[in-house]
Amino acid sequence: MSGTHLIETVINGLISGSIYALIGSGLALIYGTTRVLNFAHGELLMLAGYFILLFAVTLGWPLILAAAATIVLIMVLGALLQRVTIAPLMKREDWAFSVIAATIGLSIFLQSGAQLIWGEQYQGVPYFFHGVAVIGEVRMPWQRIAILVVALLVMGICGLILYRTKLGRIVRATAQDAEAALAVGIPAGRVHTIVFAISAGLAGTGAILLSPLITVNPWMGVSYLLKGFAVVILGGLGSFGGAVAAGFLLGLIESVSVAFVPSEWSNVIAFAFLIAVITARPEGLFAGRGA
Repeated sequence: MSGTHLIETVINGLISGSIYALIGSGLALIYGTTRVLNFAHGELLMLAGYFILLFAVTLGWPLILAAAATIVLIMVLGALLQRVTIAPLMKREDWAFSVIAATIGLSIFLQSGAQLIWGEQYQGVPYFFHGVAVIGEVRMPWQRIAILVVALLVMGICGLILYRTKLGRIVRATAQDAEAALAVGIPAGRVHTIVFAISAGLAGTGAILLSPLITVNPWMGVSYLLKGFAVVILGGLGSFGGAVAAGFLLGLIESVSVAFVPSEWSNVIAFAFLIAVITARPEGLFAGRGA
């Protein structure tokens, strides 16, 4: 492998990893705060893909306006998902399995609804950024560079909110002990709703960035949900920072593996790495000592 090819491979790995990190960090945020595994998270990404297609292509809105409308709408849907579907179930003693079953059912419902509304055809979104960046012999489309830059910016803002603001302290307090947080006046239910909205916003951001590179279809969220769960496990269940780091690591492993084996084997190698990690370190690569 030449030096130029190696650099391009690493950059592509970081770009893929940024999408995995966006999705996985949202799942980790939900699990860390509520102990809920949201199997409908991939369908939020899918719906956001259709929303950006509607606003930016069908209605012809400017990109910034279309992206903002998509993020707001998907965050509202994420909050509604928690309030209508998950919150009532969490009042039961045996809520864990009920929530898993409910989110799997919701995933199937949303996929079927998308097929009914938009059909089964695969639809494309034009590139938002045209042209190719050239640095020496390294060439990279601006659209792909934008994915990495925007993803890093969004996750950085989320990290600042979690660790540098009052809202972040409230979320972390609820994650540590919801009953104790409630005893000191923190509305745990409202915090859970906010967390689901933020998580949906992260998935929506991933969909907006991905939509020009992949076709929008009712099943597009399935593979990214699997990668998201892999990232959560690798990073340590409930660890936002661990999920971000694991997302980039998984993207790099996939990208580098394609340089040596056929691309069809990239998923096999990625999940083989996951199995090896959880066998050697069940708590995840980036979990703290108390995990």
